[in-house]
Amino acid sequence: MDHSRAPVLEALAAFQERRDVVYGPPGHKQGRGADPRLVELTGEGVFASDALSLNGRDDRRESQGVVSQAEDLMADAVGTRKAFFSTCGSSLSVKAAVISVAGPGEKLLISPTDWGTCADIAGTAEVCHAFGVPLIVDEAWGAHLPFHPDLPSWGTDAGADVVVTSVHKTGGAIEQSSVFHLQGDLVNPDVLKEREDLLGTTSSSALVHLTLDGWRRQVVEQGRELLGSALERAARVRSAVDGIDGLDLVGREVVRPQGAFDLDPLALTIDVRPLGISGYQAGDWLRANCHVDAGSADACRIGVRLTHADDDETERRLVESLRRLTAESGEIERQPETGLPQPGALEPRTAMTPRDAFFARAERVPIQGAVGRVVAELFSPYPPGVPVLAPGEVVDQQVVDYLTTGAAAGMLVPDAADPVDEGAARGRRVSAR
Repeated sequence: MDHSRAPVLEALAAFQERRDVVYGPPGHKQGRGADPRLVELTGEGVFASDALSLNGRDDRRESQGVVSQAEDLMADAVGTRKAFFSTCGSSLSVKAAVISVAGPGEKLLISPTDWGTCADIAGTAEVCHAFGVPLIVDEAWGAHLPFHPDLPSWGTDAGADVVVTSVHKTGGAIEQSSVFHLQGDLVNPDVLKEREDLLGTTSSSALVHLTLDGWRRQVVEQGRELLGSALERAARVRSAVDGIDGLDLVGREVVRPQGAFDLDPLALTIDVRPLGISGYQAGDWLRANCHVDAGSADACRIGVRLTHADDDETERRLVESLRRLTAESGEIERQPETGLPQPGALEPRTAMTPRDAFFARAERVPIQGAVGRVVAELFSPYPPGVPVLAPGEVVDQQVVDYLTTGAAAGMLVPDAADPVDEGAARGRRVSAR
């Protein structure tokens, strides 16, 4: 296929050259009705590029197949059977993939994590396929993996049936840009597309489609060179961080039996506990004092990601800021530590199906009063955004201690109905049964 083409970009250029006047969405009419103060901040191009596919970049029947052409090129770029663009992020793409094969036994694997650790996808796929079970991989942090041989294996190359990627995370597309890729014949492509249509929007963002198409062209033509430079930069940064007292950089020592299967070298995970502070504090300090925003932070670590977009200045800024952090960490106020649970402790007993618990009559109780009750909402500390409690599980004291001490230390729990703390005025949704 001709990867010098970018069908979505070409269609937008033709739309603008024709100077069409659209009497339908979007209401700002390619920026003519946008607040000039907003245009001054964002630039005219944002609004000028916001043209729907239907009766905009394409005709009313979408007979040119602008988006489908771009999706076919994306699938060819990574060697998959089919690719589907999503403008609602990988959160929707994963849901669409799951309900396409929903039933007992289907498996969802997250790899790589936002800390860069990777799972044994090939081994997992072999076991799943031996039983005729499709494997779905949430590879949100791995959109770059197919385009350089020195990176961990790409999910479909390792045998996964559906791989979901967030191109905005490690690629060159804007936020909410997601693609799910289909390989093999265990998942019906028509069903997958139908489920995506069910959950997705009929008003797909032109900017998402444009940047997905543009990223595919760029990475096919220049990906090996761009990512090769990024890997060299990451090696220099790792060497520099390894030489800073008080910082413990995660390396390939975590690749071992019962540990990670592989590690993305572009993800730098730095344990800051030797400085006597938490990852939350380190992230907040770097933002306030150095205007450097870590990609993630938890009770122990901060995570920073390098991409093809980094340059000598961002490399210098990161290393110098980390050196400042260690030199000035003694001035950071000490906080009580998060009560980290023992391995295996965060596996609560399931008393109801998630569906039954979510839709059951529920009541709010103080968090300590939730112990022994069946939870009716999600608790997913971020990072990594994996639920500590899911609807239908029984709340136990270790989980409560972890959440309350973590919240006091700066943990983010974005999906709970009320903030997590010890206050009696705050509540948890639990089943009334």
